Amino acid sequence: MKIILSVLILIFLKVNCFGQETIHWYTWEDAVELQKESPRKIFIDIYTSWCGWCKKMNASTFKDSTVVSVMNKYYYAVKFDAEQKDTLMFDGHAFVNVNPASSKGTHTFASTLLNNNMSYPSYVILNEQFGRMTIIQGYKEPDPLLGSLLFFGTSAYDSFMGYQHQMQQILQQQNQNK
Repeated sequence: MKIILSVLILIFLKVNCFGQETIHWYTWEDAVELQKESPRKIFIDIYTSWCGWCKKMNASTFKDSTVVSVMNKYYYAVKFDAEQKDTLMFDGHAFVNVNPASSKGTHTFASTLLNNNMSYPSYVILNEQFGRMTIIQGYKEPDPLLGSLLFFGTSAYDSFMGYQHQMQQILQQQNQNK
């Protein structure tokens, strides 16, 4: 009986204490600094404090062990409150909340990343040179999010872009030969 109880306690501790790896969330400023030392893609979770689907992402999808693993392996993950009041400096530009007195003033960094299509939650994936690769909108279950994370985080995106470029060249040659 004592052995069974000991084994159950060890399993509980392993699962609840040691087995709960989480996404390492960075500030924007930290991600920019890390990019200088060891370039990676950047995943930005653009959220608001009142967004129910944002909270659901935090409680479910962002806790999925595979999502956590892939995110930590391929990305610097950043959480960005689209209504934050602080000024953000990046690449010689000051990004601000356009209406800081309002409880729902929009930050220009979020609106720039999202092409002014303010929908929450939204996610932006940037390449190693801070170029936007894609915008993903809405709540995502783990599997659909993993598809995007792996496509952009690995070389699959680059391979696809190379394929697309090659196909365009072939089509242009065919059109010229007609």
